[in-house]
Amino acid sequence: MIPACFSNPSTLSSTSQVPQNLVTCIYQTQLCNSPAYLTLTWSKSLFSHSLTIYAADSFSITISLYPSSFSFFRNKPGSKSLYLTHHHYQRIKLYWDFTRAEFSHNSAEPESCFYIAISCDARLEFFLGDLYSELSRRSGLVVNRQLGHEPALLSRREHVFGRESYVSRANFSGSMHEIGIECSGGMLVVKVDGEISLVIKRLVWKFRGNERIYVGGLEVEFFWDVLNWINNDSRSSLGGANGHGVFIFQVGDGGVWPQMVGPEKRLMRKSMSMVGPSSTPPALSLSSPSPSCSSVLQWAEESSDCGRSSCSSSTTRSCGSNIGGFSLLLYAWRKD
Repeated sequence: MIPACFSNPSTLSSTSQVPQNLVTCIYQTQLCNSPAYLTLTWSKSLFSHSLTIYAADSFSITISLYPSSFSFFRNKPGSKSLYLTHHHYQRIKLYWDFTRAEFSHNSAEPESCFYIAISCDARLEFFLGDLYSELSRRSGLVVNRQLGHEPALLSRREHVFGRESYVSRANFSGSMHEIGIECSGGMLVVKVDGEISLVIKRLVWKFRGNERIYVGGLEVEFFWDVLNWINNDSRSSLGGANGHGVFIFQVGDGGVWPQMVGPEKRLMRKSMSMVGPSSTPPALSLSSPSPSCSSVLQWAEESSDCGRSSCSSSTTRSCGSNIGGFSLLLYAWRKD
């Protein structure tokens, strides 16, 4: 699932070819009394802003949020009924409201003043956001702040952009923290809430690896893979080339990688088509990374009690054992 596995690093260097902001989260929840894994992909570019909600073998829907540059095009609250294809066509109903959503750091994912909800047989089964009363008023559902089965965030994947510095925010065991990664002068620096947590020197020789750091007193396994940058740096000094690095922050029994859908899937297909079929081994697919580029993901999977892979219909059994774990996967893209 690393784009560099399928293309030359220079082919994806233009920000016009990569969404300006792309966040994918996977939640473990229930749909119609059956375990389910929801993949939410938030995508924001100069003229569009959308959310894709996907459940393997069940449904997929894309909701258009208001365009990032034109506030007078904001959408109204919405709802839609859908049938779950592998649940004997049981019907669910989605509700959403982003009219007053607040975002930070130009993120595609809202922080407050919004909701996404899913109900089955007039029973609320999934809720994300903070506008409980608004949902109750519009839907007629009895909304409790504590669901019978609280959705669990298993993993988050984000595309971040910069020249030498990359910043993300993530919730580790109930506390929000700012994660910073800096790469310059042949050195990699990891910061948590502005404080240096790890310094890796001689990056040319240590382009892949893993170390333990602490985030708010919580032990976190950190994995990095900057081979893509090092390969580019053969033509320029470290810190001046395009491309992207891969960084993983894993807590507990983590290692669940969201399946690529919607904008990410289109990005992968585009990167593969730009390279041409001769550069991609026939055995590869969109859901299986190249063996030469997947080591950082494999390390993260093997560090868990049992291996992990993407939460598709064939891997839900492994996702079910991930309760209590969390993984943050960052693609850090260099731009001119």
